[in-house]
Amino acid sequence: MECEHGLSHQATLRVKNACLCLHVQRAARALSRRFDEAFRAFELTNQQFSLLMSLNRPEPPPMGPVAELLAMDRTTLTAALKPLERRGLVKVLPHPEDGRSRVLKLTANGRKLLERAMPVWESTHAELDEKLDGDAESLRKALNALL
Repeated sequence: MECEHGLSHQATLRVKNACLCLHVQRAARALSRRFDEAFRAFELTNQQFSLLMSLNRPEPPPMGPVAELLAMDRTTLTAALKPLERRGLVKVLPHPEDGRSRVLKLTANGRKLLERAMPVWESTHAELDEKLDGDAESLRKALNALL
């Protein structure tokens, strides 16, 4: 049966059932809500946890590679850093070799917060791995293939 505009309801159902983008978006939202709730006690969102974790390196990284890792543009990364800077969890510093660029340093307070949040991440992840019947690695590989 066709609608007035000529597009059948069957087409809508086909997109609903087959669209990878829709399924990934729905799963991403559900995962975000789950981790946001898990990190609420630390006054962190899952995005902030991932950002802080991306800075847990021996040397402070430049903004570009962090933005790339998190699939953000620099403007979005800059905005995401502001509340973490205000809380004293991150410092944005001039690049030691190029004063026009910036590096992102995880502070001691940021590192302590990550240490406290990490067991929550691990337990939440264990629950998800269980839901996926041990197939989480296959899912990660499939999602990385889309990048």
